[in-house]
Amino acid sequence: MKIGFAGMGRMGAAMAGRLLKLGHDVTVWNRTPAKTQPLAGAGAKVAATPAALASASDMIFTILTDAAAIDAVYLGKDGLLEGAVTGKLFIEMSTVRPQTEEKLAPRIKAKGAFLIDCPVGGTVGPAKDGKLLGMAGGAAADVARAKPVLDQLCRRVDHVGDIGAGARMKLAINLPLAIYWQACGEALTLCQPLGIDPAKLIEILSETSGGPNVLRTRGPALIGALNGTAPQPVTFDIDSIRKDMRTTLEEARALGRELPLAEKAATCYDAASKAGLGPADAVMMTVGFVDQPATPR
Repeated sequence: MKIGFAGMGRMGAAMAGRLLKLGHDVTVWNRTPAKTQPLAGAGAKVAATPAALASASDMIFTILTDAAAIDAVYLGKDGLLEGAVTGKLFIEMSTVRPQTEEKLAPRIKAKGAFLIDCPVGGTVGPAKDGKLLGMAGGAAADVARAKPVLDQLCRRVDHVGDIGAGARMKLAINLPLAIYWQACGEALTLCQPLGIDPAKLIEILSETSGGPNVLRTRGPALIGALNGTAPQPVTFDIDSIRKDMRTTLEEARALGRELPLAEKAATCYDAASKAGLGPADAVMMTVGFVDQPATPR
């Protein structure tokens, strides 16, 4: 299948690379052209513009920074919708508020094309291995059309509702994880006087009823960070989590809901970013809190 991918961040590049390895004809585009070079070296074609990407592809994936980037890439000069898109399917995977895709859908329909939103849960490792969690919103027929390719990227794909439903689910599943990294740092701070080896501490925490899956998958990286070795490569950085949390809070306010725990955690992420940890892996949120000097009481 001829597949286009717009957005060569860590996740976009990993997913495009997997589809390329599985034998698809993959064309990529990124605002910063240098980010397309690793994929080009692996055999992907590189489009000069989003419009050219759309014209060259049957199915077009987009995973972009925010709503402004989506507007620019889809609707701007030489944007995706200026390409030959009649009958084609767009799969929008960015972490944004549901209204972003809801506003985009009629613009795509007017061009005779189709849209689903399907953000994914997981990081670069699962993306390369086809073990992401997909949450799809859109018409059943459009989701079914996308599913054979999504199944090559995801261990599970759930159709959760109409356009925008996938985006809402993505915000929901990211929130407990973001809060957990802060909570884990607070828990480890209580353990500091015990002098227990970090590997032993994480083993104990992962065996408790409060130990989430992420401790099993990211535990080694956290142990390394607690021992002074920051994770490389970065899988999900603090600034990205911070952006997602702010997006979640905006959506909650639009629904007339309050998220007091998320509000407090977001201020902690702001402080971590201000302290220079923004580009660091999420596990450094935990380590950064543990390493803060104690305040005498």
